[in-house]
Amino acid sequence: MEGISDIRISGIDESRPPRIRKEPYINLFFRLSHKAPAKWCDRFNTLASGRKLPSRIEIGEGLFIETWVRKPEEIEPHLEVLKAMVRQCTEEYLARIQSENEAAAARSADPESEGEQGRLNRILSGLNFED
Repeated sequence: MEGISDIRISGIDESRPPRIRKEPYINLFFRLSHKAPAKWCDRFNTLASGRKLPSRIEIGEGLFIETWVRKPEEIEPHLEVLKAMVRQCTEEYLARIQSENEAAAARSADPESEGEQGRLNRILSGLNFED
């Protein structure tokens, strides 16, 4: 099973290959290794929005990074930037999940399990009532 940390750019969308056209740009559709969660896609879009060459992922689909370059020789350097953004997005997403899990655990912690009451509860639970 693939997890969030396995997300990477795995190729070009075969159904939308890059083509040279009259327009001064080349559309690129990079395929991800598997579907990314909506929150991950949203974070990626936020990271990518302020870049020189904006990129985006359709949040509902979560499978393709849509971007563009002006010249063919810009494709490889732009891909390296996108790969770094995917890594950064994954790291931030995992950190956020861990933070949310820790906050949920702290909220659900039994207040009686700490301090003197916690010590008393542990002693009581360890009592042996057998003869």
